[in-house]
Order: sequence, then C-alpha cells, then structure tokens
Amino acid sequence: MPEPLRFMLLPGWLDSTPDHWQSRWEALHDAERVQQDDWQWPRRGDWMARLDEALLSNDRPAVLIAHSLGCQLVAAWAAHSAHTARVRAALLVAPPDTERADMPPNLFNWRPIVRGRLPFRSEVLISSDDPFCSTARAREMAREWGSTATLIGPRGHINGDSGLGDWPAGWAHVQALATDR
Repeated sequence: MPEPLRFMLLPGWLDSTPDHWQSRWEALHDAERVQQDDWQWPRRGDWMARLDEALLSNDRPAVLIAHSLGCQLVAAWAAHSAHTARVRAALLVAPPDTERADMPPNLFNWRPIVRGRLPFRSEVLISSDDPFCSTARAREMAREWGSTATLIGPRGHINGDSGLGDWPAGWAHVQALATDR
C-alpha cells in the first residue's frame, strides 16, 4: 500500500480568502495550509524557513499546492533547502511575475525570480488572462523550473475571483501528480 501523502497549501501574498479554491481544498481534502507570520510584507527567507518547519513536522511525503507567490516560494525554497526529498511533487498555480515594474513594494524582496530546475515533478497551471503574469512569462518560468506548463484558458489569477468553487479540475491535476511516479 502506498504511503499516505500530505497535501500542503502554499497561499500567495495576503493569504487565500474563504472563497478561494485553496481554502475549499483545506476543508474538502484535509489539505494543510502553511501559515506565514506576515502575509502583508512577505519575506522570502522567512517563508522558506516556515516551509522547512512545516515539512519537518511530519515524516510523510508531501505534495505542494502553491498559488501565486507560493509558486515563487517553492522555487526559492527548492534552490536552498536540504529537505527537498520530502516533496513528491508540486502543483504551481498562477505564478506571478515579481520582476514586473508594477509589482507593489511589498514584493520587491521576491526579486530576482529563482529559475533553477525543481528536484521533483511539477506542473504550472497558467491562465491566459492573468493580470499578474503574461502567458509567455509563465511558460518561461515553467520551462526553467522543469515543470509541465498547462494553459487552462481565461481564468484571471486563478483565485477566489475566478469563480472556480471547489475546482475539481484543479484537484485532478493534484491527484495526477500525486500518483504519477
């Protein structure tokens, strides 16, 4: 019997609202939200340390489910952590382009974007009309991270405002990553 997995939610800047698919998955699928000390002024190093702490709190392998800035967290963390073997795979949804000139000052310390290949399977889900990242930039990040890039159509920032509800199609991507070895 395969070892049970942990599904770890990595929200983006300002956390995920109650109508966000991540919040729904927390309840529906017993997924675990990685809490951060400061959602308003996120510090990359602090968020990376918190992810390490969360992964070390349990021996089960994890599937990371990141949204927005959480995607940048996964890339930065994977480049520096000694604990990447604890991760089976990662779903990276709507990565923002933190190098854009119009990013708020709260996110300046997320520059430059970490571009190294991830040491585990990953898939990037991309909206064709994401206001925080062009399709071309999202595909470029996916390529540099060694991730499969999947365009899911016009879904905005793939967040609570996108009207996805429980988003079963997104959960199917998680399940495929979790079971594909």
